Amino acid sequence: MWKTLSAFAIIYFVWGSTFFAIRIGVREVPPFLLAAIRFLVAGFVLYGWTIAQGERSPNIRQWASVCLLAFLIFLVDYGLLFWAEQRVPSGIAAIMMATIPAFMALSEVIFLRTQKLTVRLALALLIGLSGVTVVVSRSLDLGGPPIDRLGTVALLVAAMSWSIASVFARILSLPPSKVMSSGAQMLAGGAFLALTSAALGEFRDFHLWSVSHGAWLSLLYLIVAGSIIAFTAYVWLIHHESPSKVSTYAYVNPVVAVLLGYFWGGEALGLRTILGTVFVLISVAMITTTRARSGTARLPASGTIGQGIHRDAGPKPGSE
Repeated sequence: MWKTLSAFAIIYFVWGSTFFAIRIGVREVPPFLLAAIRFLVAGFVLYGWTIAQGERSPNIRQWASVCLLAFLIFLVDYGLLFWAEQRVPSGIAAIMMATIPAFMALSEVIFLRTQKLTVRLALALLIGLSGVTVVVSRSLDLGGPPIDRLGTVALLVAAMSWSIASVFARILSLPPSKVMSSGAQMLAGGAFLALTSAALGEFRDFHLWSVSHGAWLSLLYLIVAGSIIAFTAYVWLIHHESPSKVSTYAYVNPVVAVLLGYFWGGEALGLRTILGTVFVLISVAMITTTRARSGTARLPASGTIGQGIHRDAGPKPGSE
């Protein structure tokens, strides 16, 4: 029992807190470079560990699939998330990324045909959209300034990219080991992020000696706690608890992120943020409890919110 409670506590609070850690890191380290370091190190550890355990490295076909998912998940999704957190509070970023289940549901309706656009699902999507509108609207008088639109667009594109990757992950050839798959994808994703960082000139303006201990600690936390430890707990839970129980982190992570941003980061917690959070979480709850067509497995609420490795290390959307 204590193992189960500990594992849930880890994916609830560690993944929820990673948004705040990202916010601290990108204040001093260029976003794509910060993301590249995080995933290159975590990917090297996981990939090396699985090889040491006797796992086979992906074949050429699997590496092609790994690289496609790495591009969508780590370069587009995580890259834009890290970039957006320069402009958007960490709690709001978590709320926006909590829309991933909505985009995944749309992907199931349009591409996989494992879900019908029922009245319940349409209502859930509308509520989720309302939550986003509340957060970014400049016409609603809810107190506090609306959120930066460019940052919001980046987060929505990131969420869409994750949902597309989730669709592809169901049909692509990937290594049977989830840990190997995640390690390989993080390595490839870290390489894509590093190349993008170099192309954007982030190396030119970055000086190691100018980074504070706090920023380095945030990076260490993202690598060790956010990626390696939380991912291990997630994989363990997937094999010991039902997916519906494990996916409850999708409801907890945004709340943890909002509260951390408020109490530790001095981020605003007004009516705008509260309403946006409530709307999005209602949408997530409605979507993740909607029955899929018979004979198909329902996707767990993506780990998007979980800043782990690859929000899916379970029934396939990827392998977080």
